Amino acid sequence: MEQLASNLSLLFEFPVVNVKIILDGVMIGSLFALVAYGLALVWGVMNVKNLAQGDFVITGGYVAWWLSGKGLPPLLGVPAAFVVLWGIGWVIYKLVISRVIERDLFTSLLATFGLAIMIAQLLNLMFGSDTQSIQLKYDTLYFLDGFVDVPIAKLIGVLMAVSMAAAVVIFMKTSRMGQAIRATAQDARAARVLGIDTDQVYAFTFSLNSAICGAAGAIIVMVWVIQPFYGISYSIRAFVIVTAAGLGNLPGVIVAGLGIGAAEQYGAHIFGIGYQQAVAVLLLLLVLMVRMLQQRRMRQSLK
Repeated sequence: MEQLASNLSLLFEFPVVNVKIILDGVMIGSLFALVAYGLALVWGVMNVKNLAQGDFVITGGYVAWWLSGKGLPPLLGVPAAFVVLWGIGWVIYKLVISRVIERDLFTSLLATFGLAIMIAQLLNLMFGSDTQSIQLKYDTLYFLDGFVDVPIAKLIGVLMAVSMAAAVVIFMKTSRMGQAIRATAQDARAARVLGIDTDQVYAFTFSLNSAICGAAGAIIVMVWVIQPFYGISYSIRAFVIVTAAGLGNLPGVIVAGLGIGAAEQYGAHIFGIGYQQAVAVLLLLLVLMVRMLQQRRMRQSLK
């Protein structure tokens, strides 16, 4: 309790600590938002709750880490992971996801949960259970008399995440495939009547989501660490963000992603680094409780 009180008092005695925590939260939260946007695409278009979302992120991280070990410049690991995970996503869609789209919710959850376990075990067999990261030889920027530090590697990661999110949004609004995806999300049956190949749209959407996750993982391995069984934490964060923001609400996804990033950093500062991921679980429970109360009030108002 004394340590907890000391950590809390530090936030008020030295406001600059809050600046550092918020900056770290924003930099990490931007990656959470990117992963969540991919989940929102799959959820909104295909009505599939992908429990393997975080495992795609970790797989992308290992792709970039392995290629870096082979001499590829670390930053090129991001587009490489994007391409590799696109292919993996397409294969998984054809073998698994295409068979559960028309099934009930429990079937899709069970299928993607099995995928998550399989991917984690394969990564563990291939790369071992040790944490891995890519060490970028970039300097660190210091502000406010050195109390606030911003590693250039994290800054580059944020810029890459923002650029990728912007590219996806532009693609969705201007391309024919993007229009087909939005039409399918609104009414798949009507889209088929209009001549849209919904199976192709589903395959493209799932592959795009996998590629986004892969690129996010490649950025994460440069600014954080990865491990085969860390995928569940990113899946939980993505579900918190999408559930809080709502499907199709990109600004809400961004705000929720930055918010959960800041909340985790505050949780790590106040309670200790061991409780950082517990904050995401707690937020998921709170969001679900709020959503249940909202639905109950709506039912009562309709009676």
